[in-house]
Amino acid sequence: MCRYGFSVYKPHYACFKCRKTFKRRISDDCSCSGTGGHAHAKLAKCPDCGELMADMGMDFEAPGKGKIKAWEHLRVLYSVGIAFHSCGCSGPGYIPNTTEGLKTHLNGLITIYNGELQQLRQETNKEKEEAKGYWTGKIKLLEQRLSLL
Repeated sequence: MCRYGFSVYKPHYACFKCRKTFKRRISDDCSCSGTGGHAHAKLAKCPDCGELMADMGMDFEAPGKGKIKAWEHLRVLYSVGIAFHSCGCSGPGYIPNTTEGLKTHLNGLITIYNGELQQLRQETNKEKEEAKGYWTGKIKLLEQRLSLL
């Protein structure tokens, strides 16, 4: 069952500059005047440094403030689109714990996506054309993310 479906949980945010995490208020916690009833309607800013914070997902567990390498790795993960979002059933899935592991993981996904694309290229019809566009887009996105590493 979806753990997060039974109750409202505060979203988890992280500031990579300060190496701190915060849970943001939700509309049930306050009147939230000026936000249209949604406390998270605006972008989340760090209360310490004022930088934008990253929405890390409900399954996020922050390392200690002194673990600089771990925080840097989390920043890299977030920069390529990996966070800790899930419905609570089975967690956020595989998240590499090193940059090399991340590169290997993304390259593995590109290989899988290319296989799907090759299979679709052998068939022709409108639905298959849409699927080809989907897999081509996924491959380009992963290649962009890899170029950031």
